[in-house]
Amino acid sequence: MHIPDGFLDTKTIVATSILSVSALGISLHRLKKQILPHQIPLVGLAAAFVFVAQMLNFPVIGGTSGHIIGSVLAAVLLGPNAAILIMTTVLVVQCFLFADGGVLSLGANILNMGIIGTLVGYSIYRSLARLIPTDRGRLVAIAFASWCSTVLASIFCAGELVWSGIASWQIAFPAMANIHMLIGIGEALITTIVFTAILKTKPEFLHQSFTVNLSLTSREIIIYGAIVIMGLLIFVSPFISELPDGLETVAHQIGFDRNAVGQPLFPSPLADYQLPGMSIPAVATIFVGFIGAVIVFGGSFLLARFLIPNKK
Repeated sequence: MHIPDGFLDTKTIVATSILSVSALGISLHRLKKQILPHQIPLVGLAAAFVFVAQMLNFPVIGGTSGHIIGSVLAAVLLGPNAAILIMTTVLVVQCFLFADGGVLSLGANILNMGIIGTLVGYSIYRSLARLIPTDRGRLVAIAFASWCSTVLASIFCAGELVWSGIASWQIAFPAMANIHMLIGIGEALITTIVFTAILKTKPEFLHQSFTVNLSLTSREIIIYGAIVIMGLLIFVSPFISELPDGLETVAHQIGFDRNAVGQPLFPSPLADYQLPGMSIPAVATIFVGFIGAVIVFGGSFLLARFLIPNKK
């Protein structure tokens, strides 16, 4: 659902950028008062996990693939404000390092996936979890919230395309919503599986348990997290689908895919998640994914460390 350059007009680019910067500023201000120093490594780890998870496209239907967004999972783990920071870091690195989403469209991508998906998805999760205050209820809540976040982000994306005059609402809305209803099922399944594993093994990682002292040190968190992320890269990356994603499929069906800028405005050294000179695509994907995960981890970790006072 990463919007490339050429799909949005100037007014939409400016409006979405202002909204994203404003929401990010508010979230960072609130984050100072909500997160504790010993949770800072989890911010970096969650960002790295979301980055790697978004690399793993899965086939959906009709020659279309999808990938999880991960905003609801990050919000449930660390709260919505930390999740906005995490999603913003991931989307910025994807844009400038991998040419995944346009530079001018970055504000819209952050707004759709990083802010709308996070805030609305987390609100749905909290509401349902309160109505059904059991572990099973929390699983139902996170599954439905994850599905909603994907569909709602696609609807906002459709609205931005319509406002830019690139498509009509009667065509863009059902096309984007329908395909992302299916992609949202994959998001819900993957998010629920990861959430279940955390709930059964380390429930103190969840946002509602922030007052509980973690039994793992920061170093152990990073080591275990690196093992999980490398496992995803090595064992799952060979099965990544190369089919176009939901937005690409809709753009081709409606006919506005030709509006995409052929040459990216910012030269990305690792475009399309490939390493120049590497003849084995699977190995290149693993290596590039590791590089991206390290950069995303470092960026979000350092920003959180800068924001959070180092106090007991």
